[in-house]
Amino acid sequence: MNPETTIQLAIVVPLVGALLIWMSRSYFKQRETVTLVTASLLFILVVSLLPVVMEGAKPAVVLWELLPGLAFAFQVEPLGMLFALVASFLWIATSVYSMGYMRRHHERHQTRFYVYFAVALSSTMGIAFAGNMFTLFVFYEVLTIITYPLVTHTGTTQARRAGRVYLSLLLGTSFLFLLFAIIWTWLLAGTLDFQAGGVLRDTASPTVIGILFALYVFGIGKAAIMPFHRWLPAAMVAPTPVSALLHAVAVVKAGVFSVLKVSVYLFGVDLLAELGSSEWIAYVAAATIIIASLVAMTKDNLKLRLAYSTISQLSYVVLGAMLANPWGVLGGGLHIAMHAFGKITLFFCAGAILVATHKTKISEMRGLGRTMPFTMGAFFIGSLSIIGLPPMGGLWSKWYLALGTLEAGQVGLLVVLLISSLLNVAYLLPIPIRAFFSAPDKAEPVKGISEAPMTCVGPLLVTAAGCLVLFVYPEPLYRLMSLIVSNGR
Repeated sequence: MNPETTIQLAIVVPLVGALLIWMSRSYFKQRETVTLVTASLLFILVVSLLPVVMEGAKPAVVLWELLPGLAFAFQVEPLGMLFALVASFLWIATSVYSMGYMRRHHERHQTRFYVYFAVALSSTMGIAFAGNMFTLFVFYEVLTIITYPLVTHTGTTQARRAGRVYLSLLLGTSFLFLLFAIIWTWLLAGTLDFQAGGVLRDTASPTVIGILFALYVFGIGKAAIMPFHRWLPAAMVAPTPVSALLHAVAVVKAGVFSVLKVSVYLFGVDLLAELGSSEWIAYVAAATIIIASLVAMTKDNLKLRLAYSTISQLSYVVLGAMLANPWGVLGGGLHIAMHAFGKITLFFCAGAILVATHKTKISEMRGLGRTMPFTMGAFFIGSLSIIGLPPMGGLWSKWYLALGTLEAGQVGLLVVLLISSLLNVAYLLPIPIRAFFSAPDKAEPVKGISEAPMTCVGPLLVTAAGCLVLFVYPEPLYRLMSLIVSNGR
């Protein structure tokens, strides 16, 4: 099979899977089998493209051209390859986890959940493999709309209210800022294609380039940079597998991926560095990192604490792009993968705790490590990765981001990264410490190990192991990002 066909199949296979899932709605085992087979097939398709990209090729396919310089096209370059690998692999883990969670938690409308989940992954592949900003925008908006029913899955008043916040902020930023920026880019450069070194050099004054870049960064609302972040904690009313989708597999990663891709392939790292267009936005990202971490410390609800942690961690990727140098881009790209494995582990653990104990508040989790040692052990591993401590993969992305701040001469931003890691320690590590070293409440019955179903525990152990593997063997991801740095300037 040639790469061009594989690219198209990566978009189509999840859609076919969604149709088959709907057709299997009366047979839950068949429905879940179709989900798992579809996820596995997608991952195989994505992995088959990896050797081609590693050799320096960028397979592409143009489906149709609307206007000169405006086509619906796909191209697989290293950054998109990294994003697609992470998303497709974690869809397998999330599919298995969803089976245990949705059954044990007695969620309604499970077929609808799996159908929309599959379509969301198709949109994610479209974003990852987009050959230009027009194609990316189309799939970006489809992802927003298709995940709305997942956010409002429970159908409660609170869920519907959260859905309104979700849509208003994401669609609002897209159509007020992002769409305007895309049209402006096309008028200036005559193309929206992603090209090494960018397409905007010598097209406008430094002031215009700076305004245009700001429109892109703030228009990509899924990156959750402040003040356009409220949709993310609001969406925590959704079932935990949806939270995993939002925070690790698709939505927020689509946001920071898009910021990084625009920085490298529309503007170009060298142009941003020369004009200083991104420097003030770097400080906005730094403020988001610190403020969101401080808010996370105040939250007793576990999912809300993790949500604000995600807002903070996403701005690491934005900061890497804003540093406009090779180390910053390398660190930002690696953080997409490192954060994905660490944060999905934490959300899987939060869902397992809910399923097994019906607890959502951190203050209620005293002694929980004695009855759920595997879950809380995985939570500890995921926390270390988010903090950036060895032997977890999160160390490498933060290391390269730190090198990027030094290369840019931004010691203040290096201090922000160090303070943020200390705040990570303050809001994450007390949770497993409370679970393992505090006595249970007297009202708690004494019992042995009582974990969530294996279909919940298994995936969180796999993703926790992934945090360790990414520390020991980050080489494939490093090589992909090195290709971006060497070819994307």
